[in-house]
Amino acid sequence: MNFAIETVDLNVYYGKNHVIKDVNLQIPEKGIFALMGPSGCGKSTMLRTFNRILELKEDTRVEGEVRLFGKNVYSPEVDPIEVRRQVGMVFQYPNPFPHMTIYENVAIGLKLNGLVKSKEDLDERVEWALKKAALWDEVKDRLNDYPRNLSGGQKQRLVIARALAMKPKILLMDEPTANIDPVGTAKIEELLLELKEDYTIVLVTHLPAQAARASDYVGFLYLGELIEAGPTRKVFESPEHELTEKYITGALG
Repeated sequence: MNFAIETVDLNVYYGKNHVIKDVNLQIPEKGIFALMGPSGCGKSTMLRTFNRILELKEDTRVEGEVRLFGKNVYSPEVDPIEVRRQVGMVFQYPNPFPHMTIYENVAIGLKLNGLVKSKEDLDERVEWALKKAALWDEVKDRLNDYPRNLSGGQKQRLVIARALAMKPKILLMDEPTANIDPVGTAKIEELLLELKEDYTIVLVTHLPAQAARASDYVGFLYLGELIEAGPTRKVFESPEHELTEKYITGALG
């Protein structure tokens, strides 16, 4: 099996606070890997080590290796900006740029990185990304509107389109449905199931039910330690660790 992401003895410190503890994890290529656990257990921190945005935070230290497709992204010769191009990220709060139109929101990364050669190429890529994010039919007649008129779920799909426009290999999703109504949540989960054919998706969630519904593989993180990881069905139907069982049955919040 090929792995999109592997961590080897991964440790993360915020100052003296040891938040990720000796995590060894393998995330297969293509499909959805859910990283689940209660709030505050280190899930978002770990996610941010995969594309090196964690180091933008002061007083942070990362030890060990994070390998993307076999290459350690923390080696000295690796350019973090290149890593972030390969790894798209969607955050908990839908964050389209409010002063840019829907079109400009999707086009911005392409323009800044010089990834398209003409206005025609740009139009094509924006349309492609919005279709990929299942948003095109809802916004194709209002590309020059501002995102403030979109629903929460539509804003989040716009942000997903913005990430997809860069043609990443991996998509990191940090609780992407936490602030969206049930209808919007269902649409985004449906979208992820379509996208997993082409991308490796890492979904952070504090909801075991979402991990069970949406993922192919799952890891349970608790107080910075990886308690268990494996195929979703196996972990949910016959967990190896008592803590995992308590978490998925709701006995551990």
